[in-house]
Amino acid sequence: MNDSDETVLWEAEFNPKVKTYWLISAVLTTFLTIVLIPLAPLIIPIAWYVSGLYLKSHRCTLTERTLKVSRGVLVRQEKTVPLDRITDLGLVQGPIMRALDLEAVSVETAGQSGPGSLVRLTGIRNGRAFRDAVLKQRDAVTGGEPARLTSATEPDVAVDANVQTTLIEIRDILKRIEDRPTSL
Repeated sequence: MNDSDETVLWEAEFNPKVKTYWLISAVLTTFLTIVLIPLAPLIIPIAWYVSGLYLKSHRCTLTERTLKVSRGVLVRQEKTVPLDRITDLGLVQGPIMRALDLEAVSVETAGQSGPGSLVRLTGIRNGRAFRDAVLKQRDAVTGGEPARLTSATEPDVAVDANVQTTLIEIRDILKRIEDRPTSL
């Protein structure tokens, strides 16, 4: 089945107040870097315009099996996250975000490289409801259980015959090493 053939379960909307949040963040960064303070009258309108373009580029779609996220003005990013790889969806709300009634949803996956979230969706409307819908669909895809890594000790893991033979040989070598008398 193609990704384009999947049923869309939720098309996320983004709160326009997120532009104000991004602007405040840009202004604070400008004032924290003293060199840029004289450029603030130029930076503020540019930041407002660019944040509007950036907001329009945001898309987040929950389908039956994936979470699709795309964004970017100059550099366009697109990520498709399989629901069975999602381990957690967190909500983040700093003091400025609380004042603007905004939330950020962070998506963490099994096997992701590096610390932090794989995807962070700032300004998503009804963040809690969206998070709950994604987790509910993830649980439906994974059979009611959160995604987890399996280990070779579980009986339902099929082990290739070559791998099994190699493991038996390693076990036998280790037993022979253990059985050797030690001379100290």
